[in-house]
Amino acid sequence: MAEASVATESAIDQPEEEQEDKDEVKQSDKVLYSLEILPAIKDSQSQHGLRHGDYQRYRQYCARRLRRIRKSLGFVHATKHRFHQRKLTVEVISDSRFLLLPLVNAERAWAYAMQLRHLANTEPRKRFHLIKRLKKATVHAAALVELCQNDICDARTKLEAQAYSAWMTGNVKFELQEWQEALDVFSEARTIYEKLASALPDDIKTLYVQRVDEITPNIRYCAYNLGDGNTDIEELVKLRVSAGDQDLLAGKLDEVLAQSREQQAEMMKEISWRGQTVPVKNEKVRVFILRSHESSREIEQADNFEQKMELYDSLLMACKDAQQIIKDELKTDGEKGKRSHKNEAHVANMEFLLSYISFIRLSKTIDRNLLMAESFKIALKSEEDAQSRAAHAGKGRATKPDDLIRLYDILLQNVSDLSEIDGIHEDAKLSQQMAAQTLAFRAHRCFYIAETYRLAKKWAEATSLYDRCIARATAGVDQYAVLTETSVEDAVKDLHELLVKARGRKCTTHASAILEMQELGQKMEKTDLEDSKPLLGRLEKFSEDSKPLIISFPPDFEPVSCKPLFFDLALNHIRFPSLEDRVEKKKAGGISGFVNRLFWGSSK
Repeated sequence: MAEASVATESAIDQPEEEQEDKDEVKQSDKVLYSLEILPAIKDSQSQHGLRHGDYQRYRQYCARRLRRIRKSLGFVHATKHRFHQRKLTVEVISDSRFLLLPLVNAERAWAYAMQLRHLANTEPRKRFHLIKRLKKATVHAAALVELCQNDICDARTKLEAQAYSAWMTGNVKFELQEWQEALDVFSEARTIYEKLASALPDDIKTLYVQRVDEITPNIRYCAYNLGDGNTDIEELVKLRVSAGDQDLLAGKLDEVLAQSREQQAEMMKEISWRGQTVPVKNEKVRVFILRSHESSREIEQADNFEQKMELYDSLLMACKDAQQIIKDELKTDGEKGKRSHKNEAHVANMEFLLSYISFIRLSKTIDRNLLMAESFKIALKSEEDAQSRAAHAGKGRATKPDDLIRLYDILLQNVSDLSEIDGIHEDAKLSQQMAAQTLAFRAHRCFYIAETYRLAKKWAEATSLYDRCIARATAGVDQYAVLTETSVEDAVKDLHELLVKARGRKCTTHASAILEMQELGQKMEKTDLEDSKPLLGRLEKFSEDSKPLIISFPPDFEPVSCKPLFFDLALNHIRFPSLEDRVEKKKAGGISGFVNRLFWGSSK
């Protein structure tokens, strides 16, 4: 009985051990799926529209990709006869591509929200749809986190899913202006991305560092809104520049900047220019004047050339709108036709204000064109290097001196338009500054014309133009010396650099001309006039040429005798016979013929 009981106990224990062994085998055979979320979405975004800000194209791509993934996995909702929604659970996942389903769904909803962001500027009702799509993207991101939290994904995939979900949740809270919640989730996302960036190799690390840089301005803006509420425009401008192409943050910052400028514009009632003070009643004009005063600091804080050009373009468009507002008001006052001292004073103030706005527009246009000239100079300098020229071969249009010549022509026209503003000549300092600018721009223009002649190996013309450039640059330095303002130091420094460069190029051109003359003389000495004849004309002389000229073609012209001219000298001495007897004579008519001709006319 004891043996039977032992056998029974061993038989009972054996299935339990076998079950444990099977579980261990299953755990050892379990595959951990991996999905690089941030590299995957960044690659898709750059290839399908977001490089140019086309969110609609990216949304349509996500929809097509979602259907392709479902069909390849056999995880479609519909059959031939009916629709049956299939839920994505952990038990269903047998491939890492299943993790793409919630990710692509979240990206599609987010892209639709960003598309609605552009439409919400003109249609306020679109904002409600935008928030719904962002919430939908958050739901799909949370579903991705829930799937990854199980023991089917590796640690990196779990962290990336948490960071992506936190970033998406932060976008919703940011749009709803729930600043504390947005700050918390954005901080969580930034922390995870920083940890991932520190643990990954350098070739992948860049993407995560860029994501951290994108999240940081959102965190700063949330902290700014959680502060004491005072509006510091300088801090807002820094945030706006660092926001870059982030539509949610950029839209919020633009709204706050506009509100802050409007609040400051209410306190600004008048402007002073050229010793005269006039009131500014139009609110939009006051906002533009405040923006123009802040534009210099905003442009200095921009990171690259493209951002600075965008700031200049937007400022000039706002300037054009302000000018149109003043012109419309002047036109309205002219149509009323009221002649009064008060109306005439108002018209005079508006004309002065229009001159001031025109002065700002032309001044900013000159600054913008000077910025373009600097970028062209840098590109031209880099292309002068042989290695750089070879590296840039076939990569777009190369910069030429002709581009700078056209640009300085435009700058000279800008200064000419500036001098035509009413009352501008009454300001002596401003007139001197414009005269100095004209000399400086002419010197630069003359230098680059000389460069075109130098590249064409026209040494005499290039040397003459370098002399004229040196003369105009020296006159410009003397003109700037009269001015005591510190703002002209950069212009004087630029002219000194131009003088050094022009003198160096003049010497180089002169040396090149001498070398070319020497090389030409050596070639002439080596040239034998006999050898230049065709082989047919020097058959008696031996020639060692491998490819001699046998005969000149087409053949040379040869002189021939002229065709003789014949003169008929006997014609004047010939007497022809008289033919009068053959000429028909008219018969004289009588009185009846005279009467007939008188009354009925002559018959022919």
